[in-house]
Amino acid sequence: MAVAALPAARHTLSVMSPVYDCTTEEGRAEGIAKAAEAARAGEVVVLPTDTVYGVGTDAFSTEGVRSILAAKGRGREMPPPVLVPNVRAVDGLASDVPPYARDLIREFWPGALTLVLEAQPSLAWDLGDTNGTVALRMPDDELALEVLEAVGPMAVTSANRTGEPAATTMVEAATQLGAAVKVYLDDGPRSSSQASTILDCTGEVPVVLRAGAISQEQLDRVLAEAAETASATEATEAAEPVDAAETAQIAEPAEAAQIAEPAEAADSAQAAETPETDLADPPGRVPALEPGPETDLVTHRLETGGPEAVPEMAPEPTGEVVAPGTSEPAVPPAPEPAVGDQTDPIELPAQQTQTAGEHSA
Repeated sequence: MAVAALPAARHTLSVMSPVYDCTTEEGRAEGIAKAAEAARAGEVVVLPTDTVYGVGTDAFSTEGVRSILAAKGRGREMPPPVLVPNVRAVDGLASDVPPYARDLIREFWPGALTLVLEAQPSLAWDLGDTNGTVALRMPDDELALEVLEAVGPMAVTSANRTGEPAATTMVEAATQLGAAVKVYLDDGPRSSSQASTILDCTGEVPVVLRAGAISQEQLDRVLAEAAETASATEATEAAEPVDAAETAQIAEPAEAAQIAEPAEAADSAQAAETPETDLADPPGRVPALEPGPETDLVTHRLETGGPEAVPEMAPEPTGEVVAPGTSEPAVPPAPEPAVGDQTDPIELPAQQTQTAGEHSA
């Protein structure tokens, strides 16, 4: 339900933007839709949070962020925080989130704790002079979360002029911001005038930048418990035995050596069983022949390259009876074995061929 103007007796405004009564089901649904539409278009809206009323717009609208800063009378040196609808949004907007920050998120979100983290460098937004950081918070307010679900991350800061008290009602916000706001959502007064606690989490230890609804004692308790848990986890991991997979990797070289030993032993045993002649005549060499004329002829041909250079050899006396009147023996001698020329292959003995095959495998 839209309200055209506020009672003149209580508030004096030159121009009044529409106000939606979110205490009714009809007004809530219409107000959320109108606020989301305006925020996505880069317009400024006022919405309740779990602390005070805030003024915000789409965090990725450069023009919208400028309008927020202008409405508050603030410069770029004071960039607005970003409210998120859920914890999952943190890793999409921030990088290098320290473990202690996640512990604080688990304890206090949704709630009144704003964490300053390193911003994702790839984000196409301009929140002001952030120095590469972003302040994130998830509010503990159903209406605010519904708007955030419809819009996405929103740049939201307290709905008041810089230096003035934070607004705990829509009327207080409207009195200070007036027509600079496109849509006002009224969900009744907020009981706390305290803003959120802002914590710098870009270092090894968190630093409180602004005290707020979350006290230092609450922060210290959570951080101390987180530190104890981390120490206990480290001690447990140090005492744990080596992982089974790591044990297998360590054992692999030893197993490989054990597998190799029988093969080496088998080679040694085979070498011991090989006849001495086989070892003396490895594959590719001509086996030794008994000395004699034929042996000299084969050796000479291998060394000189052909039969032409072989001198004629005088026949050795045979001791046989020569037939009268002839130079032929009475009984012809057995024919000498033919010696092949240099192109004839020389076959290796069968035993040596098998030995060579075994050694080359």
